[in-house]
Formats: sequence, C-alpha cells, structure tokens
Amino acid sequence: MSNPEQLRFSKEHEWLSHAEDGVATVGITEHAANALGDVVFVQLPEVGEDVTAGETCGELESTKSVSDLYSPASGEVTEVNQDVVDDPALVNSAPLEGGWLFKVKVSELPGDLLTADEYATFASGA
Repeated sequence: MSNPEQLRFSKEHEWLSHAEDGVATVGITEHAANALGDVVFVQLPEVGEDVTAGETCGELESTKSVSDLYSPASGEVTEVNQDVVDDPALVNSAPLEGGWLFKVKVSELPGDLLTADEYATFASGA
C-alpha cells in the first residue's frame, strides 16, 4: 500500500493534499478503495457547498456496500472530479491520482490528521 509522504490522512480513510493557494484535494486511501471493492456509484458534495471536517459530505457505493464519504478538512468545495462521477471505477484503479474526489478551499484543518507513517500503522490495526 502506497501512502505518499506529502499527504495527510483521516481515520475515516480519506486523504488530503497540501493546500496550494488554500485549496486542497481530497480522495480516499488505497486501503479504503481495496476494502470497498468495486465502486459503482459516487455522490460528491456540490461546488460551493461548505463541508466540515469529520462530517459526511457524500457516499461511495460499491458492489459490497454503501459507505459515507467524510471531509478531512473544513471549507468550501471548489471543484468535483466529474471523471469519477462518470467512471466510479477510477476510485479503485487510481485512488491517489485520477480517482481524487473533490477540492476544498480549506478554512480549518483538524489537528488529528495523520502522517503517511501514522496512517499506515493505523490502517494495519497495529
């Protein structure tokens, strides 16, 4: 499992990129994508919507189950990945690249985001 060092991770298995010009990219981790199975439907927040760290902002539906999507930071959604809406399988095939979910103009970062090493330990159950 690959967890790039520059990303931060939530305990709900979302990742957050470094905020460039205050805007960060959000996606789910490779661990979460593998656990979900084949993603067949993605519901994302709307552009302009305010999201709150740790609260639900969408859903991911797979052949196994429906899972809530949580925002790892608070702020305003500036962009959604239409490619993922059109082809949900991108979440599985490229969760850290083309399978990103939305971008958020960060107003607040929670203090409990994990580094790549911390997330790897958390995800392994150690």
